[in-house]
Amino acid sequence: MNTKIIKNADANQQSLNTERKSPLKWAGGKKRIIHHIKDNLPSDKKKRLIEPFVGGGSVFLNLEFEEYLLVDTNPDLINLFKLIKTKHQSLLNKTQKLFISKNNTPENYYALREHFNNASSKLERASLFIFLNRHGYNGLCRYNAKGGFNVPFGSYKKPYFPEREINQFNVVAQKAEFLCGDFSKAFKLAQVGDVIYCDPPYAPINQTANFTAYAGHKFSEQDQRRIVLEAQKVQERGVATLISNHDLAITREIYQHADSISSIDVQRNISCKGAIRNKVTEVLALYHAR
Repeated sequence: MNTKIIKNADANQQSLNTERKSPLKWAGGKKRIIHHIKDNLPSDKKKRLIEPFVGGGSVFLNLEFEEYLLVDTNPDLINLFKLIKTKHQSLLNKTQKLFISKNNTPENYYALREHFNNASSKLERASLFIFLNRHGYNGLCRYNAKGGFNVPFGSYKKPYFPEREINQFNVVAQKAEFLCGDFSKAFKLAQVGDVIYCDPPYAPINQTANFTAYAGHKFSEQDQRRIVLEAQKVQERGVATLISNHDLAITREIYQHADSISSIDVQRNISCKGAIRNKVTEVLALYHAR
């Protein structure tokens, strides 16, 4: 196994500014390490990229492949992405009407949140999902035990309407297929020559760390190991897999049979205003196609 260390994932800030951005605020977005993801993926495999945890979509938006297979467990996320692909102008028109000053109040935010939780129209849910993402606290996506979106009001002065990002997403999405389901679905659909990039809920740095939820449940150590088992299975089918995670003793042990591991220092915002930042180390574990 090869191991390499990259000291600063923020070194090329100028080039970061030219990348396509997700239409959504999204916890765990990969903007700061996208160049290292590119560098670690097999350079000779450009037919299809598979993402079992597509999240906000910033990775596939910035990696050039002929096709994309993009999977996530969140049905609202996948519904939105499908509509950006197929009905993006209708979605833009409907969503823009929500981004008005009178809706940027606690009273109207909570009324629209309630409307979202009761809406059945796919277009209605997609437009409200963007509104809630941009007006809700810290761009979080969270649901209660009954499946209701329950993120509180964010109190932002003027939430950004992501028209440009939606337009850019629409262009790239013409080459993409979006599926809702467990990450294992993505691995089962992998074919010879595909490349898989996995960005699972990260192993917690400590007992109080957040963002380990997946499909409404805690993403466990066993789930992390299940990803590796899937990666090893598809290796034998001629598919390479790259996995991101925190650089911890437990993840080093989980990925001990990877063909290579890169270690990257990444700056993270740790307050809702982004005023406080700390440095964490992440790993990129690569399983080559056999």
